[in-house]
Formats: sequence, structure tokens, C-alpha cells
Amino acid sequence: MIHAGKHALVTGGGTGIGLAIARALAAEGAQVTITGRRADVLEAAAKATPGLHPLVMDVMDEGQIVEGIKAAVDARGPIQVLIANAGIAEGKSLQKTDLDFWHRIMRTNLDGAFLTIREAMRGMLGTDWGRVIVVSSLAGLRGLKGAGAYSASKHGVIGLVRSYAEEHMAGPITFNALCPGYVETDIVVLQSESIAKRTGMTAEQARQAMADSNRHKRLISVDEVATAAMWLCHPLSGSINAQCIEMAGGQVR
Repeated sequence: MIHAGKHALVTGGGTGIGLAIARALAAEGAQVTITGRRADVLEAAAKATPGLHPLVMDVMDEGQIVEGIKAAVDARGPIQVLIANAGIAEGKSLQKTDLDFWHRIMRTNLDGAFLTIREAMRGMLGTDWGRVIVVSSLAGLRGLKGAGAYSASKHGVIGLVRSYAEEHMAGPITFNALCPGYVETDIVVLQSESIAKRTGMTAEQARQAMADSNRHKRLISVDEVATAAMWLCHPLSGSINAQCIEMAGGQVR
């Protein structure tokens, strides 16, 4: 139980990648605060897995982040593992991207990660060990056709990881990013439907096209991403810092 007695916080922890990581952390003894916007989803996840604690928190709202993280720390102690996972994956071409859409993507994916890290670090800095992991994307390492705002936001969170790693270099806290390709989540279902509407494909054809874009020609499982996160959270991974872990089934071209 390598995380026994530690407090972890996972944003977007009620479903998908976030829930898989939260469950893995709880299995190693952590008390895990899971956040999201839907109380029923969070409560169902917490009921199913001992060690998970639901917290309704919208990462688009600075006040909710400040108050929510303070409440979590008051209840379970300083956060020593932070998984900044909450995000939205929506695409629009350049000429169809209005400022409202741009701001919604940035407020969720980039501002939300920044604020979550800032508030969690208030307590983490007073401890002797910590891990900060941001869930980015392959789109954070290269451009993604038809999704400029999303890609820019995911590039941005990698900039946060690299900058904060430099700020705290040689200390007990590491900062890293996970950059998966297409993962088997509800987001893929929504994207399949969206792609189908835009292109004339069937939803299944769109789904297969996403799977084929991964080098091993299949969707990545959430448990694969959780396993990578657990490696970065291991006490013996302290030399892995400011890194972007690519997960695409092969060498990224």
C-alpha cells in the first residue's frame, strides 16, 4: 500500500481516465477526493469504491476550486498526489471558432489545470513529497486538424508542467504530463457522433478512424493510462520530472 495515509485529488474523477486513476490510487491506500460537476456521478463512483470521496467542483469556477480544495484539505489533509484531469475535447475549424468557444475550452482545460495546481500546491509545499500529473494529449505535442483551441489548450498545460517543474527543481515534488492518443471513454462516443455528422461516416466508421490513428490501431484503455499515472506516482519515480509521456501504441510521427 504505497500511498497509505496520503491524500490524492483527481479532477474529472467520476468517469473515464480520472475514475480509473482514482480507483488505482485508492487500491494503494490513498484517500482520494474526486471532483466533477455532477454530484450523482461522483456519489455513485464513491459508493462503488472505498477510499473515494466526492466533491462537486467546476474547474471553470475559480471560487469553487479555492473553496473545494480547502474543504478537501481540511477533511483529509494536504494533497500529495494531484491529477489534473478535468477537460473537454471539442473541435471546430479556425473559421468556425468564435471567442466564446475558444474561452470555454481554455477556461476548462488550461485555466482549470492552472487553478487546481495553484490551490493544491498551497498544502503540498508543506509536505516532504508530492506528485503533480496533468492529463494532456498527443494534441498537446502536435497540431490536431479541426481542433485548434483544444490543441492549444493541451500545449498550454504542458507549458505549465515544464515551468512548475523548473520552479521546484531539486525539491520533493515532481510535475509530469500524460499525453495519450484516443482513449476508450465517453468522449470517444461523442466525438464519433460529431465526426459522423460532419463527414458522412457512420459513428462506427468514425470510431474506427480514431482507433486507427493510434499506432497500434486500437483505442487505449483507461486502465493503461491509470497504470502510467501510478508509475509517475511511485516513490521511486522521483527522477521522472517535467516529462510528457506519449501513449499512442508506437513512435509518434
